[in-house]
Amino acid sequence: MRAVIQRVSEASVTIDGKTHSEIGPGLMVLAGFEETDTEKSIDRLCAKMVNMRIFSDTEGKMNLSIRDVDGEILAVSQFTLHASTRKGNRPSFIRAASPSVSEPLYNTFVRRLGELLEKPVSTGIFGADMKVALVNDGPVTIVMDTEKPE
Repeated sequence: MRAVIQRVSEASVTIDGKTHSEIGPGLMVLAGFEETDTEKSIDRLCAKMVNMRIFSDTEGKMNLSIRDVDGEILAVSQFTLHASTRKGNRPSFIRAASPSVSEPLYNTFVRRLGELLEKPVSTGIFGADMKVALVNDGPVTIVMDTEKPE
């Protein structure tokens, strides 16, 4: 599983010209899944994400987690995170899980984040053509990969 996590002051998903989800301060998370991903790897990544200290304290230092600041999360599935650009000019998505595998993993990911955050997580619609808008705060952007933990 690969996730791009952005600290935002606001974010939204629009589908067919209508706002589907929107959040205030929190995290915008793009999540891509592979066939080999498991609930265990999702649990580890979610726990790390909600406890990661990337929000500023009163002194302006990144010492607070999303839980500490009572922030929101907007999670969107994005298979293109697994694009391989090694050969040619057309990305290959062979590492991305098929929709029949990735949709249940995405639903597990969203559910687990909500449990850990102790509030609902906003989402896009799996497989839909979405317009994602956000104001990256900082900017702070972190990439996490269960196959290559840093």
